[in-house]
Amino acid sequence: MTAIASSKPKQRVLLGVGGGIAAYKVCAVASTLAKRGVEVMPIMTAQAQQFITPLTLATLCRQPVATDAEFWQAGQSRPLHIELGETADLLILAPLTANTLGKLAHGLADNLLTNVVLASTFPVLLVPAMNTDMWQQQSVQRNWQQVQPDPRYHAIAPGAGLLACDRVGPGRLAEPSEILAVADSLLLTRGRRDLVGKHLLISAGGTQEYLDPVRFIGNPSTGKMGVALAQAARDRGAIVTLVHGPMAAEHRTDLTGVHCIGVTTAAEMQSALVAHLPQADWIVMAAAVADVKPRDYVLHKLPKAALPEALPLAAVPDIAAALAQLKHDHQRLIGFAAQTGDIEPPALKKLTSKGLDAIVANPIDQPGSGFGGDMNQAVLLGKLGQRQVIPASSKRHLAHHIFDFVGQL
Repeated sequence: MTAIASSKPKQRVLLGVGGGIAAYKVCAVASTLAKRGVEVMPIMTAQAQQFITPLTLATLCRQPVATDAEFWQAGQSRPLHIELGETADLLILAPLTANTLGKLAHGLADNLLTNVVLASTFPVLLVPAMNTDMWQQQSVQRNWQQVQPDPRYHAIAPGAGLLACDRVGPGRLAEPSEILAVADSLLLTRGRRDLVGKHLLISAGGTQEYLDPVRFIGNPSTGKMGVALAQAARDRGAIVTLVHGPMAAEHRTDLTGVHCIGVTTAAEMQSALVAHLPQADWIVMAAAVADVKPRDYVLHKLPKAALPEALPLAAVPDIAAALAQLKHDHQRLIGFAAQTGDIEPPALKKLTSKGLDAIVANPIDQPGSGFGGDMNQAVLLGKLGQRQVIPASSKRHLAHHIFDFVGQL
């Protein structure tokens, strides 16, 4: 078999903090990154220091804060903005103010932070926050749209809600968890948008096959792996359609820009996937689809005494195999195999019997893997003998490794 090696990128982040009340939320981002072992180098504008102190950020980052005072200081061996711009993998700019956004849109630099942007080539994550009226100004929106086509810039648009100025509307800084999730993707991919122009069709979550209005056959799938795949594909520039079974609201976070289709049964999932198959380039079947369903459905809740001692079952059509029969040569179909014990032999059997291009075999009986958790591990198998082992990592990381693997098939 041909082995495909994986590599772990360096992780050094510049955290550029602008002047806004939302700066306090960036402290959580700094603290979490530092605890993960990421080297966080903070840069603060003069205005940012009016909201949080350099001491606070330096303590959380375990690094001294770079400010304009150091930028204009004489006697340095190398210009500070050049040194910072050459030594990082990512710049997170949060909160991005209207003032800094305008400078980025027009290539201007009059402080340390904006000079670092122009003196570097690494990806920049833009996370704006401001008053609703400011955000909705035509000039601000024009600047926001102007930076979008730049491949260096990756953006998280502000959310809506009650702002510190008591306005209700768009302008809220994205939550730290969302900022960290996108930053995680960018650190792994170095900002690559290698899926631009591709349409990915992804299934997620479990299906539910009902016996009566309150009882069903199901499984423990939460849909987290499918959501991670959708997020990773979107971050790499793909058009993404996510067909998902019933999922808790907290598992459907950070899906801005993803076309989501909710279904319940395997038949509904198959119908949605078949309908969107013609537009898809890659189809990733991460859903845990039921294998069987109750043969008979009763319109009213059965009394406990009326439940059958032996439940007659009917087979559920194999969605992956059906899609394999319908797909064209340019399309790639990737399956999942949640297994116990020796996971590779049954996964290889599914790979062949279902007509897949690749399969992700993951153990559900090992720590750091399986249903419901934030971590997963897998063996990736291609139909031509390709094989790659992914140790326990976040599901977002695994998603990126899957796309790297499929891209090399």
